[in-house]
Amino acid sequence: MQIKFASYNIHKAVGLDRRRDPERILTVLREIDADIVALQEVDRRFGRRMSALPLEVIHGATDYVPVPLSMKPDSLGWHGNALLVRKGIELLEAKPVALPVLEPRGAIRADLSVHGRKVRVVGMHLDLSGLRRRLQVRSVLSHVGACDEHVPTVMMGDLNEWSSHGGCFREFHAPWQVLVPGRSFPSRRPLARLDRIIVSEQWRILGTNVHHSPLAAIGSDHLPVFASLELPKK
Repeated sequence: MQIKFASYNIHKAVGLDRRRDPERILTVLREIDADIVALQEVDRRFGRRMSALPLEVIHGATDYVPVPLSMKPDSLGWHGNALLVRKGIELLEAKPVALPVLEPRGAIRADLSVHGRKVRVVGMHLDLSGLRRRLQVRSVLSHVGACDEHVPTVMMGDLNEWSSHGGCFREFHAPWQVLVPGRSFPSRRPLARLDRIIVSEQWRILGTNVHHSPLAAIGSDHLPVFASLELPKK
């Protein structure tokens, strides 16, 4: 069973041209054509924390269903994190993941049924502080480790880690595998590999990359990253 995962920091749908354009973000998502997408910075920061991607626009323009996690009526996600799943994927459970924070950061976890197989997905946006990033990764790993079942798991998001292998990546011990899709920030001329995908040992990695299209180059300050993964038959 093959599943395509993607992660995209959409910068509240404000592009390099300083226009807020949710339709542009949704077009980029259609270009990627992933089955499960983790979004960061999906909600506006102030006031009612309204989603930068209105729910009716997602339903009308894509094949995705948002995982319900919002604690505010106008928001799509939890501290700006959201998960979109392709229609037909069944949601079993969804919860926010508590992180030690000074600034508004967060993580979310969803258990899904994909063609009858249970899959666990975590989306996250980590702190700018190196020490706090490591503490936040420990919190995510502790949350996943405390879940009832040990199932195939994918964690992805904007880790804000400029180091190639050090920093918060030291917290991911075997059998976790940190994938390096490529340079994703800043989108115009990417230099840093801030957006990562981390997988458990059950997955076979078919490929991973950065999605760099003309629209993606201006739609946000980050480029989307993706990985095509496969689960062996039981």
